[in-house]
Amino acid sequence: MENYLWLIPVAPLAGAFINGMLAISFSRSERSVSEPLVSFIGCVAPLISFATAVAVFFHLRDLPASERVLMQTVFPWIVSGELHVDFALMVDTLSMVMILVVTGVGTIIHFYSIGYMHKDDGYARFFAYLNLFTFAMLTLVMAKSLPVMFVGWEGVGLCSYLLIGFWYKDMANAAAGKKAFVVNRIGDFAFLIGMFLLYTVTVHLDHPSLDFPVIRELVSNHGDAFAATATIIGILLFIGATGKSAQIPLYVWLPDAMAGPTPVSALIHAATMVTAGVYMVARLSYVYLESPVAMMIVATVGAVTAIFAATIGICQKDIKKVLAYSTVSQLGYMFAAVGVGAYAAGVFHLMTHAFFKACLFLGAGSVIHGMSGEQNIFKMGALGKKMKTTMVTFVIAAVTIAGLPPLAAFFSKDEILWYTFTADVGPVWLPKLLWALLFVGAGITAFYMFRAVFVTFFGQRRYSDEAAHHLHESPKVMTWPLIILAAGSIVAGFVGVPEILGGSNWFHHYLEPSIGPVAHHAAEAAGHGAETAVHGNDAAGHAAEAAGHGAAVGHGGADHGGHSKTLEFVLMALSVLVGLTGILIAYRLYLKQPMIPEQLAARARGLYNLVYNKYFVDEAYEKTIVKPGYEVSDKLFFRVVDVWIIDAIVNGVGVFARLFGSVVRLFQTGLVRTYALFFLLGLIYLIYKLVG
Repeated sequence: MENYLWLIPVAPLAGAFINGMLAISFSRSERSVSEPLVSFIGCVAPLISFATAVAVFFHLRDLPASERVLMQTVFPWIVSGELHVDFALMVDTLSMVMILVVTGVGTIIHFYSIGYMHKDDGYARFFAYLNLFTFAMLTLVMAKSLPVMFVGWEGVGLCSYLLIGFWYKDMANAAAGKKAFVVNRIGDFAFLIGMFLLYTVTVHLDHPSLDFPVIRELVSNHGDAFAATATIIGILLFIGATGKSAQIPLYVWLPDAMAGPTPVSALIHAATMVTAGVYMVARLSYVYLESPVAMMIVATVGAVTAIFAATIGICQKDIKKVLAYSTVSQLGYMFAAVGVGAYAAGVFHLMTHAFFKACLFLGAGSVIHGMSGEQNIFKMGALGKKMKTTMVTFVIAAVTIAGLPPLAAFFSKDEILWYTFTADVGPVWLPKLLWALLFVGAGITAFYMFRAVFVTFFGQRRYSDEAAHHLHESPKVMTWPLIILAAGSIVAGFVGVPEILGGSNWFHHYLEPSIGPVAHHAAEAAGHGAETAVHGNDAAGHAAEAAGHGAAVGHGGADHGGHSKTLEFVLMALSVLVGLTGILIAYRLYLKQPMIPEQLAARARGLYNLVYNKYFVDEAYEKTIVKPGYEVSDKLFFRVVDVWIIDAIVNGVGVFARLFGSVVRLFQTGLVRTYALFFLLGLIYLIYKLVG
């Protein structure tokens, strides 16, 4: 199967090229686009990738656990001194999960787009961008090295710009795309520096490389060499992740990304771009385990982002904005998990999130489609009577994100809460504080999601007669993807049923060869006296063991030896209870007594405006960064550096050349007697030199 890995990313790349050519052809000939042809190409391309990925998955599953890695070198790429980077692909159990999510959920979104983008002028261009986005994300997750990952990293950034600003004639959409592009460049700059520092460490160890298997082996064998710089490397790479995965302080682009078509929102928020940062931290788990400080920062930022974004979602009226801040919040849970060392739990929630969040976004798109473009939930109401399939699937996904059993997020979110509570990271009080933030955030999540459910699908009708005339359930090409994703939201969690509920947590065991216990010195450095073991990869040549004393730290990242099953059951029950509480509060406020929210908003107008306006973070950035940056750029870099220095140098070269030419031109008269005079003077000078 190694020889066919290239087919997974290349299939959507081919689809992007063909549909791109069709888009150019249709625009030049001013003919209407052939939607069936474009749809066939655009949907078959990711479907081929998904089918290939499934075949690779079964092949990988049948291999011994220590050999579950496939590699393929596509072509030599960078050769510069000691640095040799091949454009090579690697599929192990971690990347396999990501590939299946990207191709599986991505394909469903492609099919959904057939109905949503019907009769759009940029139909072929849209599918070309979607396919290109899929190619970039697959390159990112299949990369064998950091430079190849960075190609995919930048590729999804470019495609997000193209898709968010797809309707570029609307200035708001164009501005949103530009904002996403610029904010991500900030994180990407830090990512590059972190990558360069990591390469420097490998050079000092006489093994210059940026390949993941090589770095992992070096970390396991020379942990002390990495420990000195692991903190700064981990923080820099995490800054890159805060851009791609929308964490504080670089989360501000994601809510604005709602300006793009709804399938774009689903693709970016559920299955592709925003999960890239979580995947990167999990992929480099062995580096982060060398730095307790970096892990503490990742966990803290994740937990704070989770509750911060959740509170903003309470007051949003745009159905897509509610889901956008929900995505920011859920990504915070994933980072909290990987920050405390529970890498498998973080990836597990990433996988379940892909199903229920894609279902929610596509459900929102179905509502917007049925409401002829309306996105304000307070201009809807009672839509469940007209859009039953959309309503049922949306409610299923909402129950899932609320964390109620036995749906998917119950298992993944509860796992994150448990590992956070029992973590051994930072000061003794920090894990409990992080758990409290995530716990409260879970209740708020259930509240604002069912606020959206009750206001949109139940209660009194609030839309106009004109909207009622056009209101309809979406076509089957849009509702069937909703049904499939809702089914995934129900069953996806059963691959990770914990042992306390009678399961074997197959998902964790499956990921062990990739992100299982890794030998590190972080626990010892922090004074925890922990012991870990590397469940490496014989094929990749980085199996290792670490001896020590104290409590064993598993891939969950928490010492469970001192915690009873009773405590785990209690925390599990509390997480379910807080979700139910959030739902019941939303039911009372928005169905039983809908006048209460308005009364509360009137009484606490200042607090309401603060939350509704998203804590004025964008305005603060505008005043403290954007405007001062513009002034410095205009008055210093443009008027001084550009005009007086750069332009002066360029123009000065031209002026000098012109003056020099003018002087030389004085001697080029075209008269023979003038040239004879110069010849005579030169001859006299030569004679003088020879004689004198």
